[in-house]
Amino acid sequence: MAQLKVVQTKSAIGRPQNQRNTLRSLGLKRIGDVVVKEDRPEIRGMVETIPHLVDVETLSDEKGS
Repeated sequence: MAQLKVVQTKSAIGRPQNQRNTLRSLGLKRIGDVVVKEDRPEIRGMVETIPHLVDVETLSDEKGS
C-alpha cells in the first residue's frame, strides 16, 4: 500500500484548537517534523483539514517489483 510523507511547514500557534489537535494526532509537534503514514481515507481527511500547515508527498510502494 502507498504511504504519505507528511511534513509540518508552519507553526500551530494561533490556529484553532481542532487544527492543533489534528497535527498532534498525526504525530507532528514542531516545524520540520516528518511522519510517514499509510495512505488511508482517515489520514487523507486529517491532512485536508490542515493543508496550509503541512506538505504531503506520496511514497510509492516498492515491494511489488
